[in-house]
Amino acid sequence: MWATERVVAEGPLLVFGGPYGNLQAMTALLAEADRLGIPAARIICTGDLAAYCADPAATIELVRASGIRVVMGNCDEQLALGADDCACGFPQASTCARLSAEWYAHANRQVGAEARRWLATLPKRIDVEIAGRRLAVIHGGVRRINKYIFASSPLLLKQQELALAGTDGVIAGHCGLPFSQIVDGRLWHNAGAIGLPANDGTPHVWFSLLAPVAGGVRIEHRPLTYDHAAAACAMREAGLGSEYRQALSSGLWPSCEVLPYREVCERGVPLKPGSFLWEAGPSPVYAPRRRRRSRSLAQLWPPPGRRNAKSLDAGKFKDPLRTASGEPRASVAMKKLETLWFNTGTLCNIACRNCYIESSPRNDRLVYLSLADIRPYLDEIERDRLGTEQIGFTGGEPFMNPDIGPMLEECLARGYRVLVLTNAMRPMQRPRIKRLLLDLNRGYGARLVLRVSLDHYTAERHEDERGMGTFAPTLEGLIWLARNGFKVAVAGRTMWGEDEASERAGYQRLFDAHAIPLDASDPASLVLFPEMDAALDVPEITTACWSILGKRPEEVMCATSRMVVKRKGETAPVVLSCTLIPYDPAFQMGATLADSARPVPLNHPHCARFCVLGGASCAPAGKAAAAGTTSRDEAALV
Repeated sequence: MWATERVVAEGPLLVFGGPYGNLQAMTALLAEADRLGIPAARIICTGDLAAYCADPAATIELVRASGIRVVMGNCDEQLALGADDCACGFPQASTCARLSAEWYAHANRQVGAEARRWLATLPKRIDVEIAGRRLAVIHGGVRRINKYIFASSPLLLKQQELALAGTDGVIAGHCGLPFSQIVDGRLWHNAGAIGLPANDGTPHVWFSLLAPVAGGVRIEHRPLTYDHAAAACAMREAGLGSEYRQALSSGLWPSCEVLPYREVCERGVPLKPGSFLWEAGPSPVYAPRRRRRSRSLAQLWPPPGRRNAKSLDAGKFKDPLRTASGEPRASVAMKKLETLWFNTGTLCNIACRNCYIESSPRNDRLVYLSLADIRPYLDEIERDRLGTEQIGFTGGEPFMNPDIGPMLEECLARGYRVLVLTNAMRPMQRPRIKRLLLDLNRGYGARLVLRVSLDHYTAERHEDERGMGTFAPTLEGLIWLARNGFKVAVAGRTMWGEDEASERAGYQRLFDAHAIPLDASDPASLVLFPEMDAALDVPEITTACWSILGKRPEEVMCATSRMVVKRKGETAPVVLSCTLIPYDPAFQMGATLADSARPVPLNHPHCARFCVLGGASCAPAGKAAAAGTTSRDEAALV
């Protein structure tokens, strides 16, 4: 474990992060500390003295001469080692990685040998005692210097890091965004960075004050105003590119590639100064151990619920025949039942952040279907000669259903192509299920397709949606399927706003690295779904929209598919018009496929965002598949 310095703060403590070679901001911060009467002994930097901006050497020298305390950041460590890159943890081939090659090379040229020797002496942890509490000051994670931990990072991750720290709280940096949370009574605090704005659309940068007061510790998040125009001019004169230079005034980062979904949604929303009291009390670190799983997290600052998108107008999607503006609502007639979906039940081995149908280990609102439940629908297809070619199984996690084997066998034996949507984790990897799948693959080959939900090609973004520890087992399951000759596809998401070409290239690198024979440029092999958030505003689809958008009703999913579900407490299944809207009674079509053949009014936000404007479909590989959101189409209707 790293050596730890100790500081006893008997007065206010000033904390800041990431000067990033921004000499103007660093000078302003020291001037502000002097105005507040805070001595150098009570000023702590969370690291990364040199990064994006023009004056890394001068900034390091200013900090060194000031006598303030500094925790080593990953950029500081890399410069001390004479390494060739910043080790910031940017995704391979990302915009951030490309831009970092330029600014790190600039810093590498500027910073001299003496400064590197000093950087090498910086501690990787400083413990602060304040108001009877002990806080660990680190750069990224307790053990990994470049670990990104954001406000939206999982509670379990913060619990683990706090346990590793063994303190009453953690003060961290690296992510560049300020926030404060209380985790099981302990503090997680990030002061933000002063070298770049906080991606909030303003040129302000942020620092914090922690002051011992009666009753606990008062924590203040404060903006810092400095001469950002001079800093940008210095970057121009140093020959650095325009992306980060412009960010100094716009307050917007040139890329959000490292950000989780929540932080992407907060981009451009101005932060406001705030303060709160971290109340005194018995330290949870030293309290007697209890055999319980705590789930306590409170967001103290900034206030939760910041969004850079408009909330859904309360008057929309109320009338199945008319939009809120009184125009005739579009509907979709059944063209042909090409795909019949069976929802095997909403129980799942994981709980995703935004599951389209709220599947989780506890949600059994849709109960397990059985072989006896699905046979009447297969018989109806054959009796009425509906011409259905494909059967899809979704959930929940289909491989948790006890009858999944007989149901798959029945559908394949009747000659259908079968698609199973799975997270490829433990339920699919049980020995019994693996044997079942191997037998089915030998018997039916390419007629069985398994589409694995791998939300992103990086573990961080996949786990942003699906939770900690989900990426490795999903990838393991996908690799097992590929190596055993199954026909596979992958479903990802576009919710982070990443350029589609870049995202597909990232998946291709992952596929190639693990010998997964998929072409990421093929939308049937890699389906990219837009994010579904029914709380956000979206245009309603009118009958006039088809010609405006150049789309046809028969291209929409409900023109060619239906889904069978069985609700908890009911004796028989019912048919729904949509795989994405399982609980709205307006989308329940009846007990039989014949009952469900009537037109479907597009009276739900998902109809617009996912199907019409998003151009997405849950259809199996070989049919219509994915793209991302089509903002051009949406703009045409606003």
